[in-house]
Amino acid sequence: MESGFLSGQLLIAMPGISDPRFERTLILVCAHDAHHAMGLALNHPVEGLTVPDLLERLEIKSTIRLPPDLVLVGGPVERERGFVLHTDDYQGEFSLPVGGGVALTATREVLEAMGSSDGRPRRSLLALGYAGWGAGQLEHEIRENVWLTCEADEALIFDADYDTKWARAVAKLGIDPTFLTAEAGRA
Repeated sequence: MESGFLSGQLLIAMPGISDPRFERTLILVCAHDAHHAMGLALNHPVEGLTVPDLLERLEIKSTIRLPPDLVLVGGPVERERGFVLHTDDYQGEFSLPVGGGVALTATREVLEAMGSSDGRPRRSLLALGYAGWGAGQLEHEIRENVWLTCEADEALIFDADYDTKWARAVAKLGIDPTFLTAEAGRA
């Protein structure tokens, strides 16, 4: 964590979060500075929409057989906009390094690379929309026990076991998810 910012870290929604869109959500913080924060939810697939389906709708020709990975709901902001989170072995002109070997790209070129055998990222996920916070908002929510934070790892980011990602992230902190409560306390 550089300068107190959370880029490259995971946010784990606490039970009882007041916004049902984020219940049991795991978010990778992709950008965070004094002015804003932006992240992608990693565990909410769009029902029935796969990456190959979306590429076909966008008229992006695939030269390889793509696995039927589900497209994710990255967050409630700009849900019509796509973002590709990928390993940093792919670097486009507008790729944003996130940290820990991961980058974010939101251009058509990365979609074309995903459908190609040459130059494609080793691992990737496609999300529609993002989660965003204004200046100091995320820090305030963390102080109010809305989010826990933990180190990201490739398995939690990219695997397709969406139903267990939240609990596995909680377990990374050494906490049994069944013991988490919506009640907050102060020492």
